[in-house]
Amino acid sequence: MPAAIHTTRPRPAGGITKLTNCRLVRDSQLVYEDLWVSADTGVILRSQEAFYTHYVVPDHVIDLGGRIVAPGFLDVQLNGALGFDFSVLKDDMSDYVAEFRRVNKGLVKTGVTSYLPTLTSQRAVVYQKAVPYLGPSGKARRASDGSESLGAHCEGPFLSPTKNGIHNTEVLLDAPNGLADLEACYGANNLGSKPFPLPPIKMITAAPERGAMLSAIPALTSRGIVFSIGHSESTYEDAHAAVKAGATMITHLFNAMKPLHHRNPGVFGVLGQAESLPRPFFGVIADGEHLHPTTVKIAYNAYPEGCILVTDAMRLVGLLDGVYDWTNADRIVKKGSLLTLEGSNKIAGSAVTLIECVENFVNWTGASVPDAIKAVTATPARMLGMEKVKGCLDSDADADLCVLSESKGPNGEIKLVVDQVWKFGAKVYDIAEEKGHVTAAVENGHI
Repeated sequence: MPAAIHTTRPRPAGGITKLTNCRLVRDSQLVYEDLWVSADTGVILRSQEAFYTHYVVPDHVIDLGGRIVAPGFLDVQLNGALGFDFSVLKDDMSDYVAEFRRVNKGLVKTGVTSYLPTLTSQRAVVYQKAVPYLGPSGKARRASDGSESLGAHCEGPFLSPTKNGIHNTEVLLDAPNGLADLEACYGANNLGSKPFPLPPIKMITAAPERGAMLSAIPALTSRGIVFSIGHSESTYEDAHAAVKAGATMITHLFNAMKPLHHRNPGVFGVLGQAESLPRPFFGVIADGEHLHPTTVKIAYNAYPEGCILVTDAMRLVGLLDGVYDWTNADRIVKKGSLLTLEGSNKIAGSAVTLIECVENFVNWTGASVPDAIKAVTATPARMLGMEKVKGCLDSDADADLCVLSESKGPNGEIKLVVDQVWKFGAKVYDIAEEKGHVTAAVENGHI
């Protein structure tokens, strides 16, 4: 067990901080190296240049006792958390904004510093009213805001009705005949235009085999929107054509799509296609419910550089087990991390956190801790085209960090704990401080 975290000064409120006696995630390795961050600029500093050229010394020095320092986690499929569902409008949308902000402040404690708030299949009015509030956080860059939206992920409603999962078939739409149909659904402003600014929508999941959806992919990708194959009856040929048209992602691989068949490998087959056509990234829900551990291992080994761990978490994360109302008058049963549609065995997203997915992934696949961390940092950042800004510990990248403790369980399994989270160079969560507050509240009779 690593030593306690020591700091030369109280919790930093600004200035330059040097993290020392820590192991940094560098590609597939853990490297003992100091890291300098600035809460004023919000980025990782070139420490050698700052010290030797500009004679800058840190305002704060923190000894992390050998802990792991990773980039902040990215979750590209999160439907809600802490009791709030991004797909449920409020009568007063200022209440929606308040709930969104509350989730951001709570979510960051799990290590997720950036994410794509995800809306499931809904009627057009939901996208048009909600998405403008879920767009990229932009120039705000306030560490106190917590987790940061990188843009909305619209999962639907252009999905196959036979692979709908728990998406309500009554709100599903036929594939668009052109961009005008997409704009009518999502809102023209939400899709943006070329060139910049970037639109509020960052990713769209759709079934490419339906109607004229294939021809709409280039129009979306030209606007900086990621097209992801999902909830689809696509054959291998359909998926190959979608990738050729510009699809760069697969939503929750294996779930809500044709299974692998030896004569037609389906969507999974594009992970093994010729190098002349780029292989897409793919999401994996490593919660122990959506996929068998061996299936996760097979997917990872098929294309390690494309593997992205996602939670597909619902608003029930952090809530007690029970039966909860969902959208469209349906109800969801929560039992641990397993969520099912009431009255069926249909999986309804998850109630897992991203750090739990990383932990599962290490123990199931045999991947190293830094390689598993890559699947929630560097790889999703590359998929989003943000590899120089997010998901890395390179100089000038955003100073979004997770400080992790690593230990072994009774059966030799790897255990990981998020000890600290830093956003834009400022510490926004410390597990020791949190426990201290709880202990003080108990001693004072407040709990």
